[in-house]
Amino acid sequence: MLVYTKTSFLIADDFSDFRSSVRSMLRELGAMIVDTADTGEQALAMCALKRYDVILHDFNFGDGKKNGQQVLEDLMVDKLTSHESIFIMVTAENSQAMVMSALEWEPDAYLTKPFNRAGLAQRLEKLVQRKTLLKPILQALDRNKPAEVLAACASLAKKDERYAPLCLRYKAYALRDLNQLDELESLLKTILADRATPWAYAALGTLLLKTGKASEAQTVYERAIVAFPMIPTLYDGLADVLVVRGEVKRAQSVLEAAVRLSPLAVRRQRLLGKLALGNDDFESASKAYRHAVSQGKYSRFKDPESNLGLAHALISKNGDNGLDARSRVEINQTLGDVTKEYANDQGLQLRTGLMKATSLKHSDPEAAAKLTAQSLALLQSMDNFLGSDAALLVATQLQQLGQEEAGAGLLKSCVEIYGDDPAIMQSIALLTDDPVILGAGKAAADLNLQGVRSYKAGNLAEAQGFFRSALALQSKNISIALNLVQALLYVKGAPPSAAGLEECRVCLEMIGLMPDTDPRFERYKKLQVRAFGA
Repeated sequence: MLVYTKTSFLIADDFSDFRSSVRSMLRELGAMIVDTADTGEQALAMCALKRYDVILHDFNFGDGKKNGQQVLEDLMVDKLTSHESIFIMVTAENSQAMVMSALEWEPDAYLTKPFNRAGLAQRLEKLVQRKTLLKPILQALDRNKPAEVLAACASLAKKDERYAPLCLRYKAYALRDLNQLDELESLLKTILADRATPWAYAALGTLLLKTGKASEAQTVYERAIVAFPMIPTLYDGLADVLVVRGEVKRAQSVLEAAVRLSPLAVRRQRLLGKLALGNDDFESASKAYRHAVSQGKYSRFKDPESNLGLAHALISKNGDNGLDARSRVEINQTLGDVTKEYANDQGLQLRTGLMKATSLKHSDPEAAAKLTAQSLALLQSMDNFLGSDAALLVATQLQQLGQEEAGAGLLKSCVEIYGDDPAIMQSIALLTDDPVILGAGKAAADLNLQGVRSYKAGNLAEAQGFFRSALALQSKNISIALNLVQALLYVKGAPPSAAGLEECRVCLEMIGLMPDTDPRFERYKKLQVRAFGA
């Protein structure tokens, strides 16, 4: 039997008797370092100050508090726990919703109450032995060294063949992190040919979609779901593929199946709400967004977009008939939470104001007009860019509220910022037929495309010229500005000139006005670090 005299434990549970009982069991197993927490919030605070070897965490702490899944999310995303640490989810519940939601974040073990010392000792011993064997791999993961992970996997697979399948999984993720995509694809296909596993299906589907092979990705996910119908992440992957392929109604149906399997995932509910809203299925959209708002209250994945989506779905659901009393109350509460919590976010204040105005258009035109005027003043004073989806919705609401000129102005701005994206231009075309607005981005988009071709061919000076010309036509276009910065910074054999760095600074300052939810934000941060080191 293992001795735990130097092992640090944390027990998190809202029942003091249970904490005392488990602490006594651990003491009898030789543990000397045993801390306790009575809430998930307290457990997180303690983990921020100290690294624990083993965490035994209850799932359900009752209403108004973080649950075990949310604590595990925070620990992993904020890196408050090592890969060498052991996280055991403990609960008296065994509902599918709870079990599936907990397992999606892959705790090291799942323990059902009640359990005795012998059962706990047996589980701990297996987990510790496993982690000990995997130690070189786990330490390399903690150091974020994928090349070291590959070497450690090769070593362990030779030493103990039982761990060869697990080593293949770590190897696949390391190849992904090293961007060795061809080798990764070959490895995953070999693994699946030998023995089908859910993680390999998911990894291959993600890779194929990333590399533009959406049709192949769809086949992989469909085959995976037949083999493993209880794995919700496979449905998520298939839904992503279907969205890319334009099959948004089927994507909604697939995501609904995932939600039935595991309904406590905030981001999945929010995506389902967005898909349903786009499909004009306002009943399903309001239901999904409602779950996202409720479940996100104590989650790190809480997002005001869920609140705004819920309000939008409820307004759309009622159409021109006006809102019933229950919907009005829910919208007021939902939007009120955003207004209070994000008081310093001009974009969110603008959007909540217009959403509220839209909800009052029929029942209280005077209040709606007042809110619209306040929102217009806020729009004119804003420095930061609205995201493309938000900008298009705001433009639509302005049109609905009789502010056609302001709506057209926002669409024009949207073309200038996002006009290189064909999907966004298609959405803008649904809101206006003004040739001045719709034609504004074509010349810049053509120049940008020529710049990309020159860059790929290694003609950096020529690429810079094309990007500058494109940016002269659309001075706020994020993608064009990013391309110019990259062309200025990636000159082989020589650092950028002082003038080039100044040009980068001006571009990056403008790009920094985009919301951090924009998919290009990570690229912006990397270029910023490359240019100025911070």
